Amino acid sequence: MSDILLEKQGGVATLTFNRPKANAYNLAFYQAFYDAVVEADKDEEVGAVIIKSSSPKFFCAGADIKEFQENSTEDNQKMVVKARETLAAIEKSGKIFIAQLSGHALGGGLEILMACDLRFAAEGQYLLGLPEIKLGLIPGNGGTQRLVRLVGLSKALELLATGDTFNVVEADKWGLINRLLPADELEGYAQAYAERVASGPALAVAATKKALRQGIEVSLADGLALEKELCDPLYDTHDADEGFKAFLEKREPVFKGC
Repeated sequence: MSDILLEKQGGVATLTFNRPKANAYNLAFYQAFYDAVVEADKDEEVGAVIIKSSSPKFFCAGADIKEFQENSTEDNQKMVVKARETLAAIEKSGKIFIAQLSGHALGGGLEILMACDLRFAAEGQYLLGLPEIKLGLIPGNGGTQRLVRLVGLSKALELLATGDTFNVVEADKWGLINRLLPADELEGYAQAYAERVASGPALAVAATKKALRQGIEVSLADGLALEKELCDPLYDTHDADEGFKAFLEKREPVFKGC
């Protein structure tokens, strides 16, 4: 049984965590996760990727603590390196990665969520958190840096200094979640949103993601220069021509990703 299931429906790839009971990860899990991310990213027919869990209770509980404790420091470092590499690949991809959340996301599980471009969550009695401080550690897969960018310095420090968990309503209030939905609407909403993105102009979607992810790290002047660099070549693409024609002809555009 594979820890990671990768399926494709039209332009949407779905990557499902499948390591019972809590999707607690080890090196093999993360290697499979990385391979699935790379495969979806290279597939020219895929425009959006949904990441979800086969477990009704857990999205991902983070690292397998039992294995982590039994492993050598060198072996654990290999897993951390692969985790960082995988989350960086999600952020660098031109595809939109959507986390579909309906169960606990703790430690490295929350770090996965935060690396995704969008987070859609179901209402429910489950918890999120970065409890590494309680183990004498800090988040090591980007948790400190991604959290502060999503919720701000004061709230991030409040959460990280104690490692206390919080619920999805609080996460939504702080801006950690993009959209909170009734549980029976989550899957349909995530799929419909992903299909809408996947049917859009792939070059422009990728440019938008790059402009935002890289632009937020630099000055406004440098961000505007990046925007110009990404925007100007799009005028000569098929999709831009199709977009203008469809607007004038009052019809839906048919984009080809070129």
